[in-house]
Amino acid sequence: MHRLPGLDLLRSIAIVWVMLFHSFLVDGLGPRFEWLSRFGWAGVDIFFVLSGFLIGSQLLRGLQRGEPLSLLDFYRRRAWRILPAFAVVLAVYVAFPVLREAPGLAPWWQFASFTLNLLIDYGSSPAFSHAWSLCVEEHFYLVFPLLAGAMAGRATARGVAALALALVLGGIALRTGVWLHDAALQPERNWFIEDIYYPTWMRLDGLLVGVVLAALRVWRPAVWARLQARSTLLLFAGLALAALAFWLFRDRTGLVANALGWPLLSWGFGLLVLSATAADGWLGGRAVPGAAWLAGVSYSLYLSHKLAMHAVHEWLAPLLPLQGIALFPVYAVAILVLGASLHYGIERPGLRLRDRLDRNAAVSRTPGSDRDARRPA
Repeated sequence: MHRLPGLDLLRSIAIVWVMLFHSFLVDGLGPRFEWLSRFGWAGVDIFFVLSGFLIGSQLLRGLQRGEPLSLLDFYRRRAWRILPAFAVVLAVYVAFPVLREAPGLAPWWQFASFTLNLLIDYGSSPAFSHAWSLCVEEHFYLVFPLLAGAMAGRATARGVAALALALVLGGIALRTGVWLHDAALQPERNWFIEDIYYPTWMRLDGLLVGVVLAALRVWRPAVWARLQARSTLLLFAGLALAALAFWLFRDRTGLVANALGWPLLSWGFGLLVLSATAADGWLGGRAVPGAAWLAGVSYSLYLSHKLAMHAVHEWLAPLLPLQGIALFPVYAVAILVLGASLHYGIERPGLRLRDRLDRNAAVSRTPGSDRDARRPA
């Protein structure tokens, strides 16, 4: 899929919003600017919708063309995309405790196996806990291609809609049941984070919305085009749905918010993603300066921003005659420098190596290639 400026804008908003939310680690932005960061956790949900849409479009487009689904190729390409930068940051967290934003760190194998979001003891091991969202996405990468391949050529529009509705209603019922159970028992741990906010089966709404959009784009292009023609209406409808969800999330850990807020928020963001794909719309009609760059480095920024925040807070801020919001540019520069270093030093070389291996493999499979000619008969 060619780059869409509207999606770059949404991704850049998501990463900035998440980092603003995590600024509570360094005493936040102050009460006057708390509104900027209060709902920043929702940036992750924008990422989920975008991932569902982009990965869903990639896989479903190939299936629509009748191309065989190579799970090995898909998993290999995803591994090259995710693992190099993640492994470097994890190594830093494990090897240099002084750099952690919090003392406790979960066992390294929970990160390496992407089971952190299912096994974490958040009260004692909060460092690098933002890797929970990577676990959710990795589980999606593992399961969705299997499901898409199994349903290819067999699924009907009605069946897909019924499955999507079942997943939404199942998520509502599951979150409600767990909330009522834990609220009654009040276990001596952060049960909201560990049992509701982090587990993959509780956070499928955003990914599901993205996949539904991808299916609509691939299998119903006429409907997709008609919707894109109403991008302004979709923009305001998405903002309205998201605003309703945030109104519910005034009590972020409340029952109603966690039962109904997640699907409302995800569908609101889904409408924004749909609006952003329209080349002549408000979101997708023009490139915002800097948005494409931020979107490109967003993964590395997400992995490393807490390390940069902590370093500035512990070692640089005490030396500077700055306080409160005046210190924020220093944090921003440190975060951008570290994130860009990880992106250009590790993430992009890994992607270039992946693409080079793909090209070499394609040449080796081409009949009549020089490599084939050198092989013994």
